[in-house]
Amino acid sequence: MQYTKLGRTGLDISPIGIGCMGFGDPSRGYPSWSLDEEASRRLIRHALEAGINFFDTANLYSNGSSEEILGRSLKDFAHRENVVIATKLSAPMRDGPNSIGLSRKAIMTEVDMSLKRLSTDYIDLYQIHRRDRTTLGKKRSRP
Repeated sequence: MQYTKLGRTGLDISPIGIGCMGFGDPSRGYPSWSLDEEASRRLIRHALEAGINFFDTANLYSNGSSEEILGRSLKDFAHRENVVIATKLSAPMRDGPNSIGLSRKAIMTEVDMSLKRLSTDYIDLYQIHRRDRTTLGKKRSRP
């Protein structure tokens, strides 16, 4: 496998990444067509054996179970330092007044929750999945 740089991050990633939206417990929410853990693990293992090291998921995929399955699989099949994990935030993952949006509080809470689900100490690439109009405020005009 020939690896490439991920922008200017310095990270070496496979030219093909695995999108993990289809991994998760279908009974836990979107998407309803996701693969269960056993089938997901087979695909993750096959990807790793082929040299793929870039995996992209999100907190909302199957209400967190995509991150859980990816985390367990990578723990069993790979050395953490050899894979690049990307995840995203946007959707409410719990009830309460600060359960949605891109406030610092919401982001820090979701980082912590994703770290737990992924069974890892760090996330290599953390992305905003959807624009949040409530934290952007009104657009300012220039004088």
